[in-house]
Amino acid sequence: MTGATDRSRGLLALLSLAVLAADQASKYAVSRLTAPGSMRELIPGVLNLVHTSNPGVAFGFLADSEMPWRGPVLILFSLAVMCMIVWLLATHRAGGAFGECGMALVLGGAAGNVLDRLMLSSVTDFIDFHIGSYHWYTFNVADSAIVIGAGLIVIEVLRDGRHQPRQERA
Repeated sequence: MTGATDRSRGLLALLSLAVLAADQASKYAVSRLTAPGSMRELIPGVLNLVHTSNPGVAFGFLADSEMPWRGPVLILFSLAVMCMIVWLLATHRAGGAFGECGMALVLGGAAGNVLDRLMLSSVTDFIDFHIGSYHWYTFNVADSAIVIGAGLIVIEVLRDGRHQPRQERA
């Protein structure tokens, strides 16, 4: 049983690291290949590549805040959530496969955005999705991983046996 547990922990760590690497590589490419504020239409009427910087959190919340504590508080909160996720994964309290994969995706995405905040004091966003007049907030690979991970966690919670640690299931 220990070998399978170690293997699953290793795969979850690889998933988080893959998300972090993909996020940072995509942000690096956008920052090197486009000017801040630029826009390129990728799929007309649906998808643009833009180069924006978000000092706030999801959906631009707190982006206009001039409070000096905004950055440190966001970093500390993200680090606390990341520590909790690592603990849940390490102790197999994240549920089954959906919950564990979801937590690993959230962890990798959070790490990508925290790294941006530490290095740049803001998060680089570049995916601009819209259909007609409906326009979603600009986001990045880390944000996508967090949303997909949260969806997997919700699926895990909605399934039977949602509160049993993985090793106790039959």
